Amino acid sequence: MRVPLGVVAIIYESRPGVTADAAGLCIKSGNAAILRGGKETVKTNHEIAEALREGLKKAGLPPGSVGFVNDPDRAAVRRLLRLDTLIDLVIPRGGADLTTAVRHESLIPVLAHDKGLCHTYVDEKADLVMAERIALNAKAERPGVCNAMETLLVHKKIAKRFLTDLAGKFKRAGVELRGCPETRRILPGVKAATAADWDTEYLALILSVRIVSSIDEAIDHIARHGSGLAEAIVTRDKKRADRFLREVDAGAVYVNASTRFTDGGEFGLGAEMGISTQKLHARGPVGLEGLTCEKFVVRGGGQIRCST
Repeated sequence: MRVPLGVVAIIYESRPGVTADAAGLCIKSGNAAILRGGKETVKTNHEIAEALREGLKKAGLPPGSVGFVNDPDRAAVRRLLRLDTLIDLVIPRGGADLTTAVRHESLIPVLAHDKGLCHTYVDEKADLVMAERIALNAKAERPGVCNAMETLLVHKKIAKRFLTDLAGKFKRAGVELRGCPETRRILPGVKAATAADWDTEYLALILSVRIVSSIDEAIDHIARHGSGLAEAIVTRDKKRADRFLREVDAGAVYVNASTRFTDGGEFGLGAEMGISTQKLHARGPVGLEGLTCEKFVVRGGGQIRCST
């Protein structure tokens, strides 16, 4: 059967909505929650946590199932991360600096919501009208989220035809392009991409563009620079699509669709605790099941095990 993990500490930055979502998911999955939000919204988070505790009391559940750390000092987080005999899991939600700090300091297992450096590869056998719609959506629909595209990879055989038209649409959407030398030969006004650009989660209307000679080169680029959150291929070639699905290492891999769908609600999980970019114990959008583990239940009638 699925059983709760126990006590889950969630350390997050500004957004007060995380307070309600995280507490709700923990209670629904049978866990207790310890919440520590950013100093910018400590009063709002405190009031939300108090309202949740009042609701738990009225529902006949222990109000202490939701705890909130009011102390905005970082030293409080460091103390929290050493309570490995009391807390079963820590989930950091925020920027890369927060996740890295929690990983380095925690004595408790960490389920990381790391950066989302997502790619879309437009294959030489892609439907270019479809590819254009997907690329525009993945980058410009909501650029400040982890499932937005940060790098566009384009096969050299269709690059000129595809990028010439797409560049104008990106410009109208306010997107700044940064390209490899081949990209800049097609689009001379584009800013040169640096080595750092391929590893940057912009969370803004900025897009790196690289022209590749094959699907092998695209997969290799993703392996070296991707964060393991979401990757996409646009192609009409089933063999290439299947190969991309099989070989690309990420929590969500798409064929002919936008990476923007990587979300607990879109995946039918309801609210999400975050999107895990690691492999243990949960990966991708983390809903209720990701906050539980398995227990083997054995009902017997007197059976015993005998050694041979």
